[in-house]
Amino acid sequence: MLYELRTYTACPGKLPNVVARFRDFTAAKFTEYGFRIIGFWTPQVGGSSHQLIYMLAWESYEERNKCFAAFRDDPDRARVFAESEANGPIVADVQNVMLAPTDFSPLS
Repeated sequence: MLYELRTYTACPGKLPNVVARFRDFTAAKFTEYGFRIIGFWTPQVGGSSHQLIYMLAWESYEERNKCFAAFRDDPDRARVFAESEANGPIVADVQNVMLAPTDFSPLS
């Protein structure tokens, strides 16, 4: 199993918009396309108060690429993303880390 840690840094003042898009649309679409969602977080201590962080689990890189391609090609995704950015971008930066659990990790 691979784990993907993704950090979205919102444009100033736009974190509520990013959170709303994930809550109201993206999380359900992820599930529809076979994404295994571990969780979504916003930093409470440390980090940046402009971030949404989430983790996904994958059986393989191939599964990840297939699911993300289907999500990117979804016409509802294009529409919702355009609507959510009608007044300008809401995401300033996305960082992505693929993680493999160690042999002593409770996740392995």
